Amino acid sequence: MPSSDPFVIGSGLPVPPPVWPRTTPTVRIESDIQAIQIAQDFAHHLKQNAAERERSARFPLDELNRYSASGLWGITVPRAYGGAGVSYATLGTVVQTIAAADGALAQIAQNHWAAVAVIASCGTPEQQKELFSLILDGKRCGNAFSERGNKKLTDLSTHLVPQGDHVLINGKKYYCTGALAADLVPIVAVDKDGVAWLAIADRDTDGLTVLNDWSAFGQRQTGSGTVLLDNVKVPLTRVLPAWKAYIPESPRPDSAISQFIQAAIDGGIAQGALEETVFFVKNRTRPWIDSNQDNAHEDPYTRHILGGLFARLSACRALLDVAGKKIDAALTHPTPETVASAQVSVAEAKIFTTELAIDATNKLFELAGTASTDTRYNFDRYWRNARTHTLHDPIRWKYAIVGNYYLNGTAPPLHAWS
Repeated sequence: MPSSDPFVIGSGLPVPPPVWPRTTPTVRIESDIQAIQIAQDFAHHLKQNAAERERSARFPLDELNRYSASGLWGITVPRAYGGAGVSYATLGTVVQTIAAADGALAQIAQNHWAAVAVIASCGTPEQQKELFSLILDGKRCGNAFSERGNKKLTDLSTHLVPQGDHVLINGKKYYCTGALAADLVPIVAVDKDGVAWLAIADRDTDGLTVLNDWSAFGQRQTGSGTVLLDNVKVPLTRVLPAWKAYIPESPRPDSAISQFIQAAIDGGIAQGALEETVFFVKNRTRPWIDSNQDNAHEDPYTRHILGGLFARLSACRALLDVAGKKIDAALTHPTPETVASAQVSVAEAKIFTTELAIDATNKLFELAGTASTDTRYNFDRYWRNARTHTLHDPIRWKYAIVGNYYLNGTAPPLHAWS
C-alpha cells in the first residue's frame, strides 16, 4: 500500500516546502583543520544509527539539518566572501570522512559543492555576494541537472526563455539529489540556441515541484527523484552562464571538481566497509576450520586480503590528495593544461575508488562470514550504495581518458562527466 508520508523514500508524493525547520545557527568554519575536525565529529554521530536509519527508508531530514548547520556545506566559499576557502584536498578528506559513515548523506551535499564551484567560476561579483551569503547562512543547494529518456546525456529538453527581468523555465528533471530538502534548486536549462545556463531557483518557487520517487536499491536516502518545472520564474540575477567553464581556450576545472567529489564519496564508502570488516572479524567471526587458529583475525589469508585492501585505500587517499591539489592549481592558474591535468588526476582517483568500493563492500561478507549477512547489521547497504553510486560515470572511460592523455597528449573532453 503506497505511503501517505511524503518523506518515505519512493512514496512518489510531492514534498511541499518549507518542511525543514532550522533551530540551530550555522557554524562559520574558518580553517581547513576546523573543517576536518567537525567532519570527524559529525561522522561519529552519523555512524551510531546509520544501519537503522537506512533500513527505515525515510528521508534523513534531522541528520541533514544537523549536517548543513555544521558549516561544512560552506567551506569552499572563497575567503573574500566570508568563507573558509578550504583546499580541495581538504574537501576530499571531509567527503571521505562523511561517506565512510553514511554514503547517502555524503552524496546529498555533492551537488551543493558543485554549485558553489559554478558560482565561483561563472557568477558575477554581485551574484557571488548574494549567493555565498545565503550559503554561509546555511542555505542548501539541491540540483535539477540531468534528464531521463533523452538519446544523449547532453540532449536537454528543459528550456529557459527570457521574459524581461527574469526567465521562464519548463521541463522535467531526474536524479535530482538534494532537491527534496533544498533551499535553492540550481537548474540546468538551455536557451533557443542550445546553450546551457544555470538558473538558481528558490525551492518554494511557483511551478517547481519535487517528487519523492527515487527507487534505486542503493543510496536510497538521497531522495534523487524528479523535479517538475512548469513556468518556473527565476530572476536574471540568479541566472549564471555555466557554459563559460567549458570554453576550450579558457576552461575552468568545474567538471574535475564534480568528479572529484564523486570519487571521494566512493573512497569513503570503501573505508566504511573496511572498518566494519575489521571490527566484525576481530569480534564475531569464527576462524575457518582449516586455519588451525583460535581467532579469525589470525587467519593468514584474511590478513593477506585485508592488507591488500587497506593498501589500496591508502592509494585512493593519496590519489585524491594529488587530484585536490591539481584542482587548486587549476583554480589559481586556469589554463587548458592545468585543467586537463586536474581532470586526469581525478580520473585516476576515480578508477581506484570505484574498484575499491566494489571490492571492499563485497569482501566484507567473504571475510566476515555468513553471520555478517544477518539483516540486523544491514551490511549490504555498503555494497548497494557503492554499486549504485559508482554507476554515475563508467570507469572504462576513465581508463581511456588517462591512457589517451599520456599516450597521445589528448586532453579529456570538457563536460560535467570528465
